[in-house]
Amino acid sequence: MSRTALITGATSGFGAAAVHRFVRDGWNVIATGRRAERLQPLVDAYGPGRVHAAAFDIRDVAAMDAALAALPPALSGIDLLVNNAGLAQGTAPAQRATLEDWRTMIDTNVTALVTLTHRLLPQLVERRGAIINISSVAGVYPYPGGNTYGGTKAFVSQFSLGLRSDLHGTGVRVTTIEPGMAETEFTVVRTHGDQAASDTLYAGANPMTAEDIAEQILWVANLPAHLNINRLELMPVSQSYAGFQVARS
Repeated sequence: MSRTALITGATSGFGAAAVHRFVRDGWNVIATGRRAERLQPLVDAYGPGRVHAAAFDIRDVAAMDAALAALPPALSGIDLLVNNAGLAQGTAPAQRATLEDWRTMIDTNVTALVTLTHRLLPQLVERRGAIINISSVAGVYPYPGGNTYGGTKAFVSQFSLGLRSDLHGTGVRVTTIEPGMAETEFTVVRTHGDQAASDTLYAGANPMTAEDIAEQILWVANLPAHLNINRLELMPVSQSYAGFQVARS
């Protein structure tokens, strides 16, 4: 019997790559994101019986509820929630960052994630399903300019551990995947559209790809039902965590 995954943030990056990888592996996928024009090609590629596009802003609770209510019956039983939608905004230190950027990250990375999770928990428990939350090494290793982004990802990782504890005995698996440097639209979004900044960051670094992360998401999803990966942290070989900073007079 085929299984159904709901993957948020499916219009680009990890999410889009995960949709392709899961469908090729035999899953049915509900792909969500703001940009309908990017979701439709996924439906066209695999057919509406395999991919259902749900276009809405993950921060819009009413739109989220409407999209869930409108799921086709064949895809309404969700076995896996992949909370991938998220973003960073701004690279400035905290004292020069904008509150608008901070609130956008919190509303997307935290509030929207917990809202969707709360909506789907009853059926995930009923179906003994799984939750895979995409966090980041930024939630573990701080760096200049990471401030609120790192804080939101630390929340995602800790929230996942809390879910794991609360769901003890239900059969629901919960995993956090915490990637390091991966070349997607992430830095273009973070810099409010500066493609040159993105190109400079990744130049010569041999970063991970969206497909690399999609492969790990699928691997976790396909593990035997009695196994749970609590946290999976991965970086490209070219990246490692930095040392402490010291300001000298």
